[in-house]
Amino acid sequence: MKDYTKMLPKHMERFIGNNDLFLEIYEGKKDKSKERPPLLFVHGAYTGSWMWSKYIPHFEDDGWNCYVMNLRSHYRSRVMDMTRITFEDYLEDIKEVIAVCNEPPVLIGFSMGGILCQKIAETQKLSGLILIDSSISKQVYEKVPYKDLEIPTCGNVAQAPEREEISSIDESPEDIAFQRKYLSMESSLTLLKSSIPFGAKEGISINSSLFTFPCLVIKAIGCEEDEVRGMAEAGHLHAEYMGFEKTTHTGLLIGQRYNEVIKRIIGWLSRF
Repeated sequence: MKDYTKMLPKHMERFIGNNDLFLEIYEGKKDKSKERPPLLFVHGAYTGSWMWSKYIPHFEDDGWNCYVMNLRSHYRSRVMDMTRITFEDYLEDIKEVIAVCNEPPVLIGFSMGGILCQKIAETQKLSGLILIDSSISKQVYEKVPYKDLEIPTCGNVAQAPEREEISSIDESPEDIAFQRKYLSMESSLTLLKSSIPFGAKEGISINSSLFTFPCLVIKAIGCEEDEVRGMAEAGHLHAEYMGFEKTTHTGLLIGQRYNEVIKRIIGWLSRF
């Protein structure tokens, strides 16, 4: 198995705050740098900073300073009682890392990290917001509800996805083996509040009128409903929209076409 974390460039590692949040800091190539805001990457459920391993070298090489965080009790952050961790706890974690950035970052959130970033964006000063297949808000769900949802049973803690398949439409066996190695359990309290497919009754409400920065919504398109939902999300957030057909949720970060997503993001970031 190819472990993409072993291929990352040299970087600084810190444990910050009372909860020892593990933070990786990558300094962008100086010959390409200019006055740019830092990028702050927020992972999704069950994952950690390792999920961005294919992304970081490209952004560092393009001259971006990258802060890649881990929520409490994820990856190499201090292990805590996952049965007691809440959505609000994760918001506090993100605020703590934003303070370390020293200037308003471009916040980049994947999946559960995306809805966390949307909520953060209501109150924190940011330079921009990029959402990669984000968990949807209450407002988007009201416009494009899911059909025939089968709600899984979480228990006190949501166990890591098993990823039993050998490959997917855009993920190689190595890509899936890499995820199997690192996927870990998740807070049921957080999923039951923020993720409608996991049983959240309403979802998280987002007041996008408070956003004062450019936004980008990226969506994996497996069917027409995905496209409609992604466009509804972009509409609610007054964001630009990019849909990627024949891609999967995790494939956007780990899959064989991840380069296509990165190129589009870097092109969008050229405005800064």
